[in-house]
Amino acid sequence: GRSAVMGVGIWTLIDKSDYLSLLASSTFAVSAYILILAGALVMVTGFLGCCAVIREQRSCLSTYFCCLLLIFLIELVAGVLAYVYYQRLSEELKQHLNETMTENYAQPGKEAITLAVDRLQQDFKCCGSNNSFDWLHSVYMTSAVAEGRVVPDSCCKTITTLCGRRDHPSNIYKTEGGCITKLEQFLADHLLIIGAVGIGVACLQLAGAMLTACFIYLLYKEEEEDFSAV
Repeated sequence: GRSAVMGVGIWTLIDKSDYLSLLASSTFAVSAYILILAGALVMVTGFLGCCAVIREQRSCLSTYFCCLLLIFLIELVAGVLAYVYYQRLSEELKQHLNETMTENYAQPGKEAITLAVDRLQQDFKCCGSNNSFDWLHSVYMTSAVAEGRVVPDSCCKTITTLCGRRDHPSNIYKTEGGCITKLEQFLADHLLIIGAVGIGVACLQLAGAMLTACFIYLLYKEEEEDFSAV
């Protein structure tokens, strides 16, 4: 369980992390970073907990208890963030994706977005935010640099130089719903996993904290009895 939390966070950031540049807010990345932080803390506190239980020291156990509560809060934040962002993901993509793609593609200083768009279209076999016609109004396609292309070459089923001049369905991807539908599904799947892992592990940490509190109380009672016996 400990490494799983960190694993989900790292997988979320590595798996097609290019797409993060296409999002208007950084909530998606933040929730993944929080999971990685929590995963690291879980691994460290797991060792601390073992030492505390073996030594039966109340001070160590109290520190362990505080750490568990802290991780519980961090995991809860990651889960809630993912859930809240999941609720407004569709709206954000509708408002920003088309604008981001058409205004920034192949523009100076926007190399990360250009790479993300090319990868998005190839990975999900789609063209344009809603459909391939979105590209007709883009900054790149209406400039001389486009060399007569009507869509980027990354829209083509088989990429060759200047293949974007012909937008026939036999040549380019005409996915129903465009790239926005594909990206939304991809992000939604990841957010559900982040949310489930975050809240699930938070519950485990809370259970662990309650057990630790019981153990601290038993040690306290034991010490009290030993003291009164003397």
